[in-house]
Amino acid sequence: MALDGGVWGGVIGALAYGVLAVAALRLVLSYKSAAHALRRAWRWADEWAQAYQYYEVPRLGADGAENPLFRKAAAYVASLPSLEDADAACVLSSAAKSNDFALQLGPGHAARDAFLGARLAWTNAGAGRLVLRVRRHDRTRVLRPYLQHVESVADEMEARRRELRLYANAGGAGAPRWASAPFTHPATLDTVAMDPELKARVRADLESFLKGRAYYHRLGRVWRRSYLLYGGPGTGKSTFAAAMARFLGYDVYDIDLSRGGCDDLRALLLDTAPRSLILVEDLDRYLRGGDGETAAARTARVLSFMDGLSSCCGEERVMVFTMSGGKDGVDPAVLRPGRLDVHIHFTMCDFEAFKALASNYLGLKDHKLYPQVEEGFHAGARLSPAELGEIMIANRGSPSRALRTVINALQQVAVPPPPPQPQRAGTATATATAARPPRLTSRWSGHLDYASASDAGAAGQSSPRGGGGFAKDAPIREFKKLYGLIKYRSRKDAGVVPVDDSAASPNGRGSEASSDKDRTGD
Repeated sequence: MALDGGVWGGVIGALAYGVLAVAALRLVLSYKSAAHALRRAWRWADEWAQAYQYYEVPRLGADGAENPLFRKAAAYVASLPSLEDADAACVLSSAAKSNDFALQLGPGHAARDAFLGARLAWTNAGAGRLVLRVRRHDRTRVLRPYLQHVESVADEMEARRRELRLYANAGGAGAPRWASAPFTHPATLDTVAMDPELKARVRADLESFLKGRAYYHRLGRVWRRSYLLYGGPGTGKSTFAAAMARFLGYDVYDIDLSRGGCDDLRALLLDTAPRSLILVEDLDRYLRGGDGETAAARTARVLSFMDGLSSCCGEERVMVFTMSGGKDGVDPAVLRPGRLDVHIHFTMCDFEAFKALASNYLGLKDHKLYPQVEEGFHAGARLSPAELGEIMIANRGSPSRALRTVINALQQVAVPPPPPQPQRAGTATATATAARPPRLTSRWSGHLDYASASDAGAAGQSSPRGGGGFAKDAPIREFKKLYGLIKYRSRKDAGVVPVDDSAASPNGRGSEASSDKDRTGD
């Protein structure tokens, strides 16, 4: 028996050593599991040493009505990154979209969160109840701000998830004011061909507006922002408005001023909902009058629509107006701040904008035909983004054919030089100036400027960049003018006669080149 007992003891010992070896090998091979086990042990020890306060969030209130906080808290918890690291979670799929999966807390499952330096945890207690756990010494400091944060994040997720809709004024007697359809325009701020710096400024302005509820309320102003998009046909104004709506997650209310039922624009505005983009296209054409109505009457109606008391009924609205021409001839009262806060000028494409479009439409970064395309743009020819886009779509199977088509189109619209005119010796500078193609003020399609008092007081006079925007070369030009005046006076005081640069120049363009250099700020 003693022998049998020793044998059995050896077998048991060998099995024990084998189990320990396998466990050690598993820990070595799966060091992440070991680290996770250590973290759980440390978390358990830390939680055991803390005092907690528990807050229950029921699905239904005492009166049987649904508790809005429960729905928002459940959506917020489902978006927590820690839910993926939880010990257990429920996986759900969407009935509306294929391959759309989401995690959700199951009964007894927990997910952790952090806010303002405090650690919190959500637990699904079952029976339609969520329980929030907060450390007792943190509850006074973080509970109310945290719940406000939960509601804000949930509202933002719901707004981005919901289906956007496009509303159009139906018009006609007895018809509803608005007819709607799903808004499926695919344009985004990322895909719009525009100067990256300008696009970043517009994006920052929209983000600042989205977060500005408390700021606008503190100022006593309506939470609203208005934009003017102006430029020639086909320059991308409507597409940019659609991209703004998708970025904001707002429904679009497209007001057709030529349709019947627009006599009372204020009534149309009162039927719109908050968190919407109000789009009014071809404003300049409407303001010119017609159909037995004077321009003054239409201007008065539009001014009341822009910032009358009816425009204050409802918040978080963005109003976008487009004009197919310039700002000349438009009543300055329409353009003033408060009615049109930000002006964005959409111009025809140049070579830089063409390259952005070629990258989007054809996937080109460079091509052997690019020098010929650039030569066409440098000759003064311009095409609209719509024209270039149509050429590239029609020839998307052959980038070379698309570029040759663009080159032919540029040659057809190129500005021919004027025929030589007989001139006197003193008119060489003026003729040389007329012979050169017009120079654009921006390399890209678009300028942005904020409305200012100088715009409103200019009696319809407008500049490409506007009165108070991002034009950085204006102060430089003024400084150079002042510097030239001081230099001229110093020469005069010293008895030095200024030299006529144009006369000394062999081609008669010396002073012109200097003035051009001053104008461009080089």
